[in-house]
Amino acid sequence: MTAFLLGLVIGGSVLGDLLKAHGMRRQGAPGSFGGPELLRFGAATFRNLWFLLSLVAYAISFFGFMALVSIEDVSFAVPATALGYALETLLSRTVLGEVVSGRRWVGAFLVIAGVCLIV
Repeated sequence: MTAFLLGLVIGGSVLGDLLKAHGMRRQGAPGSFGGPELLRFGAATFRNLWFLLSLVAYAISFFGFMALVSIEDVSFAVPATALGYALETLLSRTVLGEVVSGRRWVGAFLVIAGVCLIV
């Protein structure tokens, strides 16, 4: 059950971040951070299907995390979910086509090593 919930938490948060990034790149940044323009940007964000799907993925992750901490110690659950950072680094490269520097890869591997220490 722990592995399933951990996968649900990590998968939901990673999927949420990827969907949000994709949706916001398609939408673009607000022209300014002043009143009406910012309101238009906010309204457009809540009409953005990719953003709305990211909220669903985040909700799955949130409820999975609630279930996870009901059966595991927080000192395990929180660091173990950090595997999502390493997975996001890989997927941002392969799915979103981002350029990931060597330092970021090293950081991702250090996160994996840290999680291995707590398991």
